Amino acid sequence: MSRQAGHDGQATIEAIAAIPLLLLTGAVILQLLVAGYLLTLIDGAAEAGALALASGRPAREAVTATLPGWAEGGTEVAVRGGEVSVRLRPPSPVPGLADALTLTSTAFARPPR
Repeated sequence: MSRQAGHDGQATIEAIAAIPLLLLTGAVILQLLVAGYLLTLIDGAAEAGALALASGRPAREAVTATLPGWAEGGTEVAVRGGEVSVRLRPPSPVPGLADALTLTSTAFARPPR
């Protein structure tokens, strides 16, 4: 079998050219997994805040106690009546992407009588 001139390294070059695309795909998938995990975290934090509010305790303290320490800086808690809203900006190497993936969760509870 004879090889055609110029085609010897084509597969190698195509494989090397595909590496950045694979890395980008992996980074996007990882960012979406982080956002999904954070949604689970803030859902639990909003519910903990609503339960604390229903039992007469401060909702903000319950929310911050529920979240991990690294989330403190990017977390916003709003309490209006019996509604507790938690907003969290996910960590991301791309600032614009983090802003686009900002998550909000709300829970409701009746304040104690």
